[in-house]
Amino acid sequence: MSKVERKKWSEEFSEWYNELIETAGIQDKRYPVKGMNIWLPYGLKIMRNIERFIHSEMERTCHEEVLFPALIPETEFQKEAEHIAGFEGEVFWVTHAGHDPLDVRLILRPTSETAMYSMFSLWIRSHADLPFKIYQIVNVYRYETKHTRPLIRVREISRFFEAHTAHDSFEDAERQIKEDLEIFDRLAKFLALPYIVSRRPEWDKFPGAYYSLGAEVMMPDGRTLQIGTMHNYRQNFAKAYNIQYETETGEHEFVHQTTFGMSERLLAAVIAIHGDDRGMVLPPTIAPIQVVIVPIPKKDAEADVFAYAREIAEELRTAGLRVHVDERDIRPGRKFYDWELKGVPLRIEVGPRDVAGRKAVLARRDTLEKVTVERDAIVDEVRKTLDEIHENLYVRAREFLESHIKRVETIDEARAVFEDRRGVVEIPWCGDEECGLKMEEILDAKMLGTPYPEEKAKEGIEGKKCPVCGREAKFIARFARTY
Repeated sequence: MSKVERKKWSEEFSEWYNELIETAGIQDKRYPVKGMNIWLPYGLKIMRNIERFIHSEMERTCHEEVLFPALIPETEFQKEAEHIAGFEGEVFWVTHAGHDPLDVRLILRPTSETAMYSMFSLWIRSHADLPFKIYQIVNVYRYETKHTRPLIRVREISRFFEAHTAHDSFEDAERQIKEDLEIFDRLAKFLALPYIVSRRPEWDKFPGAYYSLGAEVMMPDGRTLQIGTMHNYRQNFAKAYNIQYETETGEHEFVHQTTFGMSERLLAAVIAIHGDDRGMVLPPTIAPIQVVIVPIPKKDAEADVFAYAREIAEELRTAGLRVHVDERDIRPGRKFYDWELKGVPLRIEVGPRDVAGRKAVLARRDTLEKVTVERDAIVDEVRKTLDEIHENLYVRAREFLESHIKRVETIDEARAVFEDRRGVVEIPWCGDEECGLKMEEILDAKMLGTPYPEEKAKEGIEGKKCPVCGREAKFIARFARTY
């Protein structure tokens, strides 16, 4: 794609995003099943770097990795009525083996509660087995009927993380939710992604959950994207699947359960939030190439310049950095263009004068600033610059998020926000479902829920009235246009 054709992040975000997914080498959308895309090498490397961090967090918090089959018997799926009601319209059915109809139909997992919990009832026997903490990263399938969008709204979620835990009490399950939130916060900082957490309204919680939490980021067009969820099930699934344990006194009790979920939407958020008109801007933590070195030789000094570039690369690699030397026989400007598109955080340019003066030019991807540094100080300068890039990405994304959250008191004020720049609107709410749904209808927006932790849901609510019914407000409710 030529420079003239490239869509602008600042003006045509939707087109920019869809185009960039392929031009930057993230995914190919041309697979002949709608909503099921092919991971390309560069995109998969970025996703694997995200997953390495997730794996390390799971190990740190004593979760054990498992891998369940993708097919779930209809008999197991039917055991939890509320869960079925939430997913029945989205599942892919397997009805035949060859030409023969199956005795029991199978579904491709839309999520794994119904697959895992029949096994939990076999694995968990005693209080000594608790807490029980497992996770997996797998493919899940949902028949998405809305407009599909790579990494965001798909029919095959190919990098679906789900942690499932069982506990001896509601209090211990609540401690697990707190741990999930701490893990998520560490991950979000690793990705330089500021976010908000809301407790979902009753009509929008996960099927079968006692309550659900959702973590959202602010996209460049003012819509929010959910990138993480945590659910406390209490004993709802345990009773449906007979997951009991023997207490220290010999009695039998149902376990309390939680789940924690994320997907490749994490990468979608990174691409969208940190991008610019030139392409992606990757945080150094997940960039497959953290530093690209571009030799700019003259015909009579090619060997020296290339040798100098390789020498710098080797030193940076020894220091633990991911480095690539671009030795393609094309113009430097084209190389700059390609690596800016792919979001490489830092470019090093070296020419004959740099070789002679034992220097190098560092070009930041986030600010496009250039600085000349001494060759002997290059490792320290590169590390310092990468840290600065990561911090800058986080700070400017946080400022964007905060500038797009507006507290209002009336429906007219809320409507004006959505007409102006979108974002998240916070508005007083009495807590009744009827009023919440009415506000969703009037604003043509989704209620994200109430701010979490719960004390945030009541900050500044004294004396405020619900704009629908006029009664005293009990909570602050968040509304947004969402993906």
